[in-house]
Amino acid sequence: MSNSFPQSNPLFSPVRRAAVNLLSAHGGLLLCGLFMLAGIFWAEGYGIVGDELNQRITARANLNYIAGRVDQIDPFDPSDRFYGISFELPLLLAERVLGLEDYYNVRWLRSTLIHLLFLVGVFFCYLLAYRLFNNRLIALFALLLFLLHPRIYAHSFFNPKDLPFLSVFVVALYLTERAFRKDTAGAFLLLGIAVGIATNLRIMGLALFLAVVGMRVLDVGLARGWVERRRLLTTGGLFVAAAGLVWYGLAPNAWGNPLPHLAGALSLTTDHPTILPTLFQGELIPSPKLPAHYALTRFLISTPPPVLLLGMVGIAVVAARGLARPEAVLVNGRLRFWLLLAGCFGLPLLGAALSGSNLYNGWRQLYFIYAPFVLLAVGGLYWIAGGLSGLWWRRAGLYGFLGLGLGLTLLQVAQLRPWEHIYFNFLVDRTTPNQLRSQYEMDYWRVTFQEGMASLLARHPGELLTVIAELGSFSLQSGERRSALVNSPVHDPDYALTAMDRWFELAHRPDLAFNSQHSPVYNSSILSLRGLDGSRMDAAAVAGYEEIYREAIAGKPIIRGEYAVYLTGRRLTFVKEDCQPGERSGQFGVKVYPAAKRPWAGRIPDLSSYDYLHNAGVRLEDKCLAVLLLPDRPVSHVTAGRYANDELNTVWESPHSFIRPGLRELAAEMGSNRPGATEGVGFELYRQEGTLIYYRESCGVRDTGGRFFLHITPEDTGDLVVERREYGFETNEFSFGWRGIRFDGQCLATVELPDYPIASLRTWREGYWEFRGLPLVAPGFLRERAAALVGVEPDFRGKFDLYWRDGELTYRRESCVAADTAAGFFLHIRPVDGAELAAERREYGFESRDFEFARWGGHFDGKCMAVVPLPGYAIAGVRTGQYVAGQGEVWSAELKPSESQAALPRGDEG
Repeated sequence: MSNSFPQSNPLFSPVRRAAVNLLSAHGGLLLCGLFMLAGIFWAEGYGIVGDELNQRITARANLNYIAGRVDQIDPFDPSDRFYGISFELPLLLAERVLGLEDYYNVRWLRSTLIHLLFLVGVFFCYLLAYRLFNNRLIALFALLLFLLHPRIYAHSFFNPKDLPFLSVFVVALYLTERAFRKDTAGAFLLLGIAVGIATNLRIMGLALFLAVVGMRVLDVGLARGWVERRRLLTTGGLFVAAAGLVWYGLAPNAWGNPLPHLAGALSLTTDHPTILPTLFQGELIPSPKLPAHYALTRFLISTPPPVLLLGMVGIAVVAARGLARPEAVLVNGRLRFWLLLAGCFGLPLLGAALSGSNLYNGWRQLYFIYAPFVLLAVGGLYWIAGGLSGLWWRRAGLYGFLGLGLGLTLLQVAQLRPWEHIYFNFLVDRTTPNQLRSQYEMDYWRVTFQEGMASLLARHPGELLTVIAELGSFSLQSGERRSALVNSPVHDPDYALTAMDRWFELAHRPDLAFNSQHSPVYNSSILSLRGLDGSRMDAAAVAGYEEIYREAIAGKPIIRGEYAVYLTGRRLTFVKEDCQPGERSGQFGVKVYPAAKRPWAGRIPDLSSYDYLHNAGVRLEDKCLAVLLLPDRPVSHVTAGRYANDELNTVWESPHSFIRPGLRELAAEMGSNRPGATEGVGFELYRQEGTLIYYRESCGVRDTGGRFFLHITPEDTGDLVVERREYGFETNEFSFGWRGIRFDGQCLATVELPDYPIASLRTWREGYWEFRGLPLVAPGFLRERAAALVGVEPDFRGKFDLYWRDGELTYRRESCVAADTAAGFFLHIRPVDGAELAAERREYGFESRDFEFARWGGHFDGKCMAVVPLPGYAIAGVRTGQYVAGQGEVWSAELKPSESQAALPRGDEG
């Protein structure tokens, strides 16, 4: 394949040939320059994102730490300390050198520099493609495939985390190919610097570090003679030293303890503390519980089809060549590099699926895999073109078909701009915006808030407005092209800006004229907090509200009070008939709790996962009303009330999807079983089915204010994430409004407990009460299990009666005090097939499931009971009992599936 069109063609004059050759030789640089000029002008069109503010705080804290100004270090989220400063610190220094204080200018500077670094990465992708194929046309296609990914291109203006890492990762890939090709000390030194910077930006850079080390070790093993081996060890050592020193030097938080810091950063990749409800394929799922295929699916539905097709061809060709000649990996550097590219794409996706990584916001944390995928895609193009023998027009047709696909993608980018980050391809239904909103998250970065701000300025010319949003507080005034960031909280704001990610039902409703959306596709939404009246509405809006009012009062209210609440279909209408002129109606809201998938969730609702829908009330002559629309999906229960008066405390069960038992039944069940262990505590505490329940029978707003704290101490501190092991416990801080609800004068909150064995709990409400210790009462299902066992002969009688039923082992004691359950329990399970055991347990012949009683059971009515699930494989027998460390067994028993064996008494049999 040639690098330019044939110069002998009579259609080309000398001038044309010169232009074509110039484009052929420097087309990549010219295209990057063109996009750079466009990007400088487009940078201000993208809005502010929440992570940007956090990143600036992290950079400022690190700068003060480096300068020794410990008293000026800003507080930042603990997880943010694992992010390096190799990009954020230069951005912060650029702000200060240029003397930028107005946040509009700061935003433009950051957006421009993030985009310029992205273009550097694009150009290095072009260089790497040219190096791999020695064909500038193929390299130009690599550049275009990289540039024309709509989501990644948009993120190149506002994503301060994932895009810098992607850009540096591409540079590191180029330098990896160069280092192994040149095999010089300087090349590996430069590669080490690049990999160190990449690892500092994102710990995933460590994977490339390990890959380079592995390939160098392989070369050392194949070297002939000590001289060659010493040279390879020297270059490899330079790489390791450079990468390590650069990473360490750019991570101030690691200076005191680099290895624990590195381990903490690694644990963050699979166990990130941020938990977000994520809309995926029409279901609202907590981010740690998303399906294993989440990242791959999001990649497939948001990548342009031409890239997907060519990438699959490239992967297939590389796999076929690797399988055909696996031994060639040892000596063929080019094949080894292609396998490295395939691994850089596939292994992160596989690792995320197998490890259960806490991913959210699409696949943005894995954007770096797009660089190797582009190279595999142009590899597929190169190999397809090479297989098209015959006339030149066959290849021209192939390139033309690819160009048409890219042209259609470019057209869609132009239609979406500046919101390209919500691009979806043909694999999902894009017929209506609401169809997309009902299936997937869209503007999770809140970039479209900028559109909402512009709409507010147009709506209120000359007025000074205060606006609150998830990512900060803003003051706006028409006539200015910018918005100023307000550092202090805004009290009594005029408007709120929110996203429609999980509240898509509110879009384009005639009954929500002042909760309207300002774009046909995106998620930004404006909520009026002013309390509008009919004099400020147009005739259509007034007529719409009047019709809603008439439909509502035709039925019976589900709540009576200052405001009567009516439910018509999925629409909630708050109505106050005698509404005085000038009375501010405030903001109305509902929390909608989704129906959980797990079978026990009907008993213990997850109160930390909910949709929050809110809207301001309006005045129509002598009446006030507000309208909200419930989601069209199963829910467990709903809370509703007026935000302004802190009355979000009324609960009723959804008329279309009840929970069993309901919250009232669950509260009554707990209220009849007072836990003596928690007397004197502001809340009664219960532990049931892996959840800690806070309950108070007589409860008001004052009882739930402030912060709640929960410290969990495990039996084995190895179960903790690395950064918590020095403290010895896991911490959970929350507000009652996040985890709980109030209803009928009662309070109820739930917190999911970790699944490792727990030694003790400490929980308190700051300044009011505190509880320490175990066990906690586990009501409900234990009472039901005890009632079901009345008259049933146990499989073993002793200090605890044992029942083996339905894949569970039940421990029951009729007369029980705390001392009876203080000793630890052991449970050894012997499978029929020893291969079912983990490798490290096979020499013992059994699986060990030792536990504390409070983990699986509780006390009630003077009794105690624990129910422990058994594994699903065929079991030959179990041995269980209690033990005291250093003293031995208290009692033990052996059971078989079909018959019980004689007890082995050891000590008191009770």
